[in-house]
Amino acid sequence: MTAGTLVPVFAALGDETRWSILVALGEGDASASALAGRLPVTRQAIAKHLAVLQEAGLVEPVRAGRELRFRVLGSQLADTARRLDALGAEWDRRLATIKELAEGL
Repeated sequence: MTAGTLVPVFAALGDETRWSILVALGEGDASASALAGRLPVTRQAIAKHLAVLQEAGLVEPVRAGRELRFRVLGSQLADTARRLDALGAEWDRRLATIKELAEGL
C-alpha cells in the first residue's frame, strides 16, 4: 500500500456519514435501501457514499438475488491499520533517538 492508495481511504473515512455506513456494514451486509432505513440519510445519498467507499476499496457490492448488498472489505482496513502502526513505530524510534541525544548533552 502506497501513500497514493492511502489518500482515498482517509478521504473516505474522514466523512461522518461514510464512517456510520462502515459501522453499520460491520454488523452485516446491507443494501443502500436498508442503510437508508437505519441512518438519517436518503437512499440516493447512501448510494453516493457507497460509491466513494467502493472506489477507496473499503466495500464491495454483493448480489443477493435481485438485491445489491454491500460488504466491508476488512483487508483494506487492516492494511491501513498496519501502515499507520508502521508510521507510528517510525516516529517512536525517531523520538527515542532525539531523547537520547538531548539527554546526552
